[in-house]
Amino acid sequence: MTSVEHSRVQLSPTDGLISSLDQTLRGLSGAYRPARPIPREQGATVNLDAEQKALSGALMRVNHVGEICAQALYQAQSLVTRDAQLREHFQHAARDEADHLAWTRQRLDELGDRVSLLSPVWYAGAFGIGLIAGLAGDKRSLGFVVETERQVEAHLAGHLDRLPAADLDSRAVVAQMQADEAQHAQEAQDAGATELPATVKRLMKLAAGVMTRTAHHI
Repeated sequence: MTSVEHSRVQLSPTDGLISSLDQTLRGLSGAYRPARPIPREQGATVNLDAEQKALSGALMRVNHVGEICAQALYQAQSLVTRDAQLREHFQHAARDEADHLAWTRQRLDELGDRVSLLSPVWYAGAFGIGLIAGLAGDKRSLGFVVETERQVEAHLAGHLDRLPAADLDSRAVVAQMQADEAQHAQEAQDAGATELPATVKRLMKLAAGVMTRTAHHI
């Protein structure tokens, strides 16, 4: 069965969670095969020097951690919602994020760099946050998606500014991720998201900042 065919099968909530978890575990191990090919910039491949590789590797490691967190968040939110249509919404978004997870892992391998040593910690923390968001109600859960994706979109824009101009392949991956995150935010907004309080938004941004600074090095 292809990835597309699999995505059309109507799974029970439990089976859907198991399937999504399986994708994440395979993604963390580098064994997941994305449904979409990794984005590539058209043109000749440019050789990066050691400093450029180190910077690209650090930024892509941060992005890989972000995708680990995205998987955990969507899985947790999918687990607690009682709305079958919303569950499919979360699972569909998780499949896109699984592609991102595989792409960032592949770029890290190509750059000769590694994933974060704290990946299991990031996953567990994000899963807990996703459960809290989901238990707050579907509209607030969707509001959490909107705010998360908007912050991630801004974060990726910053990475496009910082990535070496010569690293065309990493830039192509980040640009596609940014487009996907914007789409997820709009879909959640259209599904009836409630805007989160400003205090919650600030706390989310603070937590994301801690993760970003830590994952850059560890």
